Amino acid sequence: MSSTLQIDIVSDVVCPWCYIGKRRLEAALASPEAAGLPPVQITWHPFQLNPDLPAEGIDRKAYLEEKFGGPERAAAIYERVRAAGRTAGLALDIDGITRQPNTRLAHALIDFAQRSGADATDVKERLLRAYFIENRFVGDAEVLAAIAAEAGLDAAAARAHLADPEALAVIDAADQQARQMGVSGVPFFIFNRKLAVSGAQEPATLVGAMRQAVGQA
Repeated sequence: MSSTLQIDIVSDVVCPWCYIGKRRLEAALASPEAAGLPPVQITWHPFQLNPDLPAEGIDRKAYLEEKFGGPERAAAIYERVRAAGRTAGLALDIDGITRQPNTRLAHALIDFAQRSGADATDVKERLLRAYFIENRFVGDAEVLAAIAAEAGLDAAAARAHLADPEALAVIDAADQQARQMGVSGVPFFIFNRKLAVSGAQEPATLVGAMRQAVGQA
């Protein structure tokens, strides 16, 4: 049996299913069925749903028009997302989003936290909440530096990391690596680097995968 449980999560910060999937993973880890699992180590990996958006983002209405063919179809799709969010304890304010961001810098902030040995999962949570509940523009370096400070990180160091071309190249390379691995949708969970689960699956499914990955199935 494995001595640790490595969980690699490929996701984006503007993906509602990634937020729901994070909550379902937390529920899975807190469930009685997860008792006896080894200590968990989570690593976050970038995946940009909209890598071609400009750095300044675009108007949300224009984004919905292009992605879904208009606000009516988007409204129907997002109502299902909101309902799923409620089952996970999330009150997603999707209608409050006014601008669709490019998420390259947000992923760089998560990378900064991981490199610093900080709680990157807390930073990920703060980014998801900032976008889906507080409706902050997470494509802006100053907004991200503020989120870094709120997480107890050095805002100036975070700002410098976000402006570092080499740090951004790491995000681009990781995003491409995920695609080359066959990841086409997120969230995407990899347990102990040998068992993958795609999508925001229910906690019971995630627990089963984790137990299998550590040899408890």
